[in-house]
Amino acid sequence: MNRNQLMSGKIALNQYVHNAKENGAHFHIHYWGAMPKHYNTLVHKHSFFEFCFVLSGEGRYLEEGRTYPLMENTMFVSRPGVLHQIKSDTGLTLLYVAFELLGPASSPEWNSLMKKVERSADVIIQVKEHEPAALLWKTLMVQAAGPGQVFMKEILTHMASSLILALLQTAAPLSHFLPHQEVGRPSPALLTQVKLHIKDNLSQPLQLADVSRHFHISGRHLSRLFVSETGVSYSEFVRNERVRQSASLLKSTELSIKQIAEEVGLTIHYFTRVFKSQMGSSPGEFRSLYKKANAVYPKKQVPTDVSPKGKNMSS
Repeated sequence: MNRNQLMSGKIALNQYVHNAKENGAHFHIHYWGAMPKHYNTLVHKHSFFEFCFVLSGEGRYLEEGRTYPLMENTMFVSRPGVLHQIKSDTGLTLLYVAFELLGPASSPEWNSLMKKVERSADVIIQVKEHEPAALLWKTLMVQAAGPGQVFMKEILTHMASSLILALLQTAAPLSHFLPHQEVGRPSPALLTQVKLHIKDNLSQPLQLADVSRHFHISGRHLSRLFVSETGVSYSEFVRNERVRQSASLLKSTELSIKQIAEEVGLTIHYFTRVFKSQMGSSPGEFRSLYKKANAVYPKKQVPTDVSPKGKNMSS
């Protein structure tokens, strides 16, 4: 990263990024800094956090009677209210950012968390170039130093929010302070692909054997995957999607019942039977009920769950 990128990036960040919001936390960013040759500072303190990252050079960080060596890829943290000083005989190339949590605008959990971080954050962290905080900071500076573009402020703000969380995580792993939560196991990526394939190709036969072969897995494995992750069988999932899509087409288009049946890959007789079984009314009755509701409430969004027997008909 050259001098021009450092200075241009700093200017852009100070122009565009003053706040960062993430997951219940609202941070105010006081300033962004980039210094190609940083030498000595006075002994001083802040009322906020200041994170610094050494891109190159050597020096020393002094805090509470202790001296810490600074070198390339060293990150150091000045905590609120703590006297400190930076010294370097040859000059450090530094990135730095100063921020604080806006308590009233943040969740109680974050207020409690930041108090714990103040007490336990590591003062000095030696990071590797490929670690998230280092990569995010360098990428943010390069992005900010680039030519102006649409959504410049939005892009930089989102990147800055991620960086602040990464910095806090690097200095004091947040998992140590956050209450343990049971996190549901996400559906495998393969299942997501298969479900999207089904939804995008309802006019096709979608036989289990054909779809499993398309994704290079066995039919038995795919069948088990659907039952364990969705609670319904493969065939039931496909049928539900066909009914859901047909309901949407009945409400939003003037396609004939036969055309809609073809769009969702069914014969008209089987389509009518399946639709009535699922929705409690025939496709024609369903469309008629929806149109009547639309006529009664012309100035409002027509409820998408209007149906006989109160079944959900949303697409």
